[in-house]
Amino acid sequence: MNTKVQLIEVNSEIGAGTRGASLGAGAIKTAAENARDDFFKRHKVLNIEHENYLLFDPALEKETPYAKRIEGMVRLYERIADQVANTLEQNTFPIILAGDHSNAGGTIAGVKKAFPDKQLGIIWIDAHADLHTPYTTPSGNMHGMPLGVSLGLDAQSRIEFGLKPNIINDKTKAKWEQLKNVGGISPKVASQNIVFVGLRDYEEEEAHMVNGHHMLKISVEETRENGIKTTAKKVLKRLENVDIIYVTFDVDSLDCDAVSHGTGTPVKNGMFEDEVKAFLSVILADEKVCCFEVTEVNPTLDEKKNVMAETAFRILKAATGNITAYR
Repeated sequence: MNTKVQLIEVNSEIGAGTRGASLGAGAIKTAAENARDDFFKRHKVLNIEHENYLLFDPALEKETPYAKRIEGMVRLYERIADQVANTLEQNTFPIILAGDHSNAGGTIAGVKKAFPDKQLGIIWIDAHADLHTPYTTPSGNMHGMPLGVSLGLDAQSRIEFGLKPNIINDKTKAKWEQLKNVGGISPKVASQNIVFVGLRDYEEEEAHMVNGHHMLKISVEETRENGIKTTAKKVLKRLENVDIIYVTFDVDSLDCDAVSHGTGTPVKNGMFEDEVKAFLSVILADEKVCCFEVTEVNPTLDEKKNVMAETAFRILKAATGNITAYR
């Protein structure tokens, strides 16, 4: 009933293909100020040093084209992991305000670093699977790889489905191994302990992983047909054998037409704000949940001024209330 939370801000966008996600947390704060809400006065923010300066060196993309700016990602993951682990070790609940979704790999590393002997479950609320690796990526953008790295995937994960892997260079191989081992453990999660909610836009390689490794995939249509709370209970039932649960909410899981296009990779036919709130109210009441993340708000792409950040703020505020009141 007295859960203490710590907001951790990661204004990094080195994993994205479109600029602007580093401004997401600031846009959420602006939304709170415009609503005259004192949320960010009551909940102080701790900032993680980013590596965004790497965006101004295009030569880095050529060095590791299938994992752009991976060297900076290793450093970033280590910082995120250390802070998340320290927060959890102080019996405090970390709430991450992240730029692009590549940062989630660092968050997961931190959760596992704090609880190395516990079985981890992941609830991935996102339009995308983010299961790529340098061996499978069509773009080289690392915001499509946080689950791939957390699962410890490599070329074999592509070969087992009869697919030809990308040929990556030695530097990429070495840095990918380093990235997988941030936090001291790889893999960090078993594939059957990942649940996707709102997934509707992913590549062939990711489809093979989701289906071939029996990951639970819940569509937007299913949540509406069966009811939000029933669906949330199904998710928790799937994860009943894990010890701890990490929840990440990518705003592109929302319906871009109904809400806004203020995110790097908007997708139609997503969830509505009230549906996300209702889903999280059930999930975050579970005592196994130990970390929550909001990611991929990009105000530079918002055709409705700051509507995506305003929506994200209301969801963040409601989620924080769930965490502090019911756990």
